[in-house]
Amino acid sequence: MPTRLENEAAQSTTALGPMVGLVREDFAGAVALLLRETASDPARTMRHARSMGEDMIQIMTGKSELAPDPKDKRFKDPAWTYNPFLKAGAQYYLAVQKGMKNWLADLELDAIERDRANFISQIIIDALAPTNTLVGNPTAQKRLVDSGGLSLIKGLKNAYSDMVHNKGMVSQVDKRPFKLGENVATTSGSVVLRTEMMELIQYAPATDEVYAIPQLTIPPQINKMYINDLSPEKSVVKYQVEGGIQTFVISWKNPTKEQGSWGMADYVASCEEAMRAVAKITGSDKVNVSAGCSGGQTASVLASKLAAENRDLLGALTLMVCVLHPQQGDIEAGALMTDNGLELAKKRAAKGGIIKGDDLSRGFAWLRPNDLIWNYVINNYLLGEDPPAFDVLFWNSDATNLSATLMGDFLTLSETLAFTKQGEVEMASHKIDLSKVDADLFILGGVTDHITPWRATYRSTQLFGSDDVTYVLSQSGHMQAILNPPGNPKAKYYVQKGDGPLPATAEEWLQGTEEQAGSWWPFWLQWLQDRSGAKKAAPKKLGGKGFEATDPAPGRYVLEQA
Repeated sequence: MPTRLENEAAQSTTALGPMVGLVREDFAGAVALLLRETASDPARTMRHARSMGEDMIQIMTGKSELAPDPKDKRFKDPAWTYNPFLKAGAQYYLAVQKGMKNWLADLELDAIERDRANFISQIIIDALAPTNTLVGNPTAQKRLVDSGGLSLIKGLKNAYSDMVHNKGMVSQVDKRPFKLGENVATTSGSVVLRTEMMELIQYAPATDEVYAIPQLTIPPQINKMYINDLSPEKSVVKYQVEGGIQTFVISWKNPTKEQGSWGMADYVASCEEAMRAVAKITGSDKVNVSAGCSGGQTASVLASKLAAENRDLLGALTLMVCVLHPQQGDIEAGALMTDNGLELAKKRAAKGGIIKGDDLSRGFAWLRPNDLIWNYVINNYLLGEDPPAFDVLFWNSDATNLSATLMGDFLTLSETLAFTKQGEVEMASHKIDLSKVDADLFILGGVTDHITPWRATYRSTQLFGSDDVTYVLSQSGHMQAILNPPGNPKAKYYVQKGDGPLPATAEEWLQGTEEQAGSWWPFWLQWLQDRSGAKKAAPKKLGGKGFEATDPAPGRYVLEQA
């Protein structure tokens, strides 16, 4: 169970995107739509009620052939097949699920309304699953008997602990084994610049020689930077320094209510300041930049601004699991978002100054309740197990706040499709125009990423003015697509055959790809090394004049709690 929980939840890590604009009114509106359609045609409702009643009769008489999908993990226990009472309980649930599906298919809805109805109904159906209760979960009942009642006592303790210490949300991770700087974020480095908004961390070289052009990583503002240095086995930072790359990472300060005015202009200015510091410390005229998710959107605004001002500071640019050209059908919750909801989200955030990290995490969890809520209700409460001790989930639970102004800026980028326009949308003191950005580009997507779907990330390949664009598709989802180090025998990725320009659509690209066994990290490292200049002797110490090394990595700001 814990391994499955780790894998499923790791694909659903909190990410910043248009979904931060979802408000309760959007959910209520979707429910109201269902109620309105129910009342609009009583005959249709009665027809489906009769059909569901017929299914119920079949179940009561033992003639029903309804059976769970073999892939549905909730009904794996043999008791669902051989215990007549449990079998009937599962069939009642499946009858409701079937009836809801047939009823929704019969409603007169447009495409967006239908997506909303399907999304909301699925959340409701998932909540009604018998496996979410002790009475309806044979695995939990067996555990109760086998443990002599101790599993129930432990489950109640876990529930009480969540009520008191986790604001009523079921815990996804056992945080106790993890200590920052001790067994998480352990790569050697130092803070070489600290401002009100950020710390700049330089990592110690691991080779006698290093490449002349350094690399700066811009992390998402809603997650902490140590995702780049989780453990020695999963550390992108460690892999870079062992490959001779001079590696720097920004660590954002966790904003408080008083800092809710920090917007995209401020974050881009901080990125510029970090780039200038990196250039001075290393003596390089250029700085390569890597960024993921919302950090990729920030890096794209930065790249646009540098190009608009004719500043030749940016070297190569890597964007990981980042969507610059969103479309409403990209994510499951996309259909729920409305213009009115986006405005309400902005106003509420402005009033509060910030969006609290745990509030964002809670809202995100309810968008995928089976993976992020009910799985853990069963594991932690019904089975009396501790949640898994998994480093990715530890990082994901270490939430950060989001300033109201920045949230508004991200929503503006999404609403206006700013990155797809050329000089039409103003942000960070310039008109965004990615067609002026001619840096070599490496763009990464994940096959099973439902947060930043890979086809959406592929659209970014068509936005820049670069003649050298590489797109790589990793086998996993969101953060797992990035954290895919060498050594996994099941790892694979896809790249385009040949060196020609990338086709216009993801479907065309996919037809011309070839599967590569192993991690994509060596492929990317070679790409980066080819764009990092000549080799030179590694620096004897970190920092430089005006940028003295102070606190050891990962710095102070990552220790601040939301």
